[in-house]
Amino acid sequence: MSIVVVEPGPLAVVQDSGRPGLAHLGVSPSGALDRAALALGNRLVGNDDGCAGLELLFGGFTARFASPAWFAVTGAAGQIALDGRPMDLHLAQHAEAGAVLTIAAPAAGARSYLAVRGGIAAQQVLGSRSSDLLSGIGPKPLRVGDVLAVGEHPLAEVPLLDFVPVAEASAGVVEVRAHPGPRADWFTSAALEAFYAVEWRLSASSNRVGARLDPPRTPAHAAGVEQRPVPLLERAITTELPSEPMVAGSVQVSPDGRPTVLLADHPVTGGYPVIAVVATASLDAFAQLRPGQLVTFRHA
Repeated sequence: MSIVVVEPGPLAVVQDSGRPGLAHLGVSPSGALDRAALALGNRLVGNDDGCAGLELLFGGFTARFASPAWFAVTGAAGQIALDGRPMDLHLAQHAEAGAVLTIAAPAAGARSYLAVRGGIAAQQVLGSRSSDLLSGIGPKPLRVGDVLAVGEHPLAEVPLLDFVPVAEASAGVVEVRAHPGPRADWFTSAALEAFYAVEWRLSASSNRVGARLDPPRTPAHAAGVEQRPVPLLERAITTELPSEPMVAGSVQVSPDGRPTVLLADHPVTGGYPVIAVVATASLDAFAQLRPGQLVTFRHA
């Protein structure tokens, strides 16, 4: 069984649940940015949660099934069509040999996931089939003409479902929870207050390594408050910080006072102070943020 990539779109990569626990080797965890979306897709086609699927940034994806297959598309809601016929999101669908699947750019959210019964059978590296874009470990981003092998069908049957309630990705302000970071005391009280009080704007330079946040503004929902720039995050301790371990969700603050939330392909060490750590349950939200979208942090 195989799938032929006709058009990969802006960025299509193979992802599974990642390769955690290898930081001592200098290897980041990688894996799907929206873990819940990939896990749902696998369950819809009867796969184990750890099976590999495709992570598609801003749609634009077209592929041809070389043999009959069950598949499901989850995550950001773009128009899905099989041989030109509209298909439902978040449901298992069957494709005949030669059928062409197209996934358009989503109206909200950023990343869609394609799960195929049997999983994408890319070569494993250090126990995972995930692409790590920072280190280059794992499969390379997909290109036109790539042929993706599909694994053998699992023992579990395809669940008989006709509706799965899933909240759509928000196009508005996204609220995430964060714990105080190990270097929170390196920042002024005004910086700590501002971090949790303002709305941050996702930079277009964000990627799977980190979500860069542009200078904030006063909350638009604050009645009677004049819109004005907010000071960047000022440090109380300005000495150089030796490199120390980093985890996904760490919010590093660079010397210019701008925060970056480290994501799945993050480096395992860093020399910028960490003002906060995003709660694990909130990390998936960063997979669906679009450039320019606003995010606000709340105490976990």
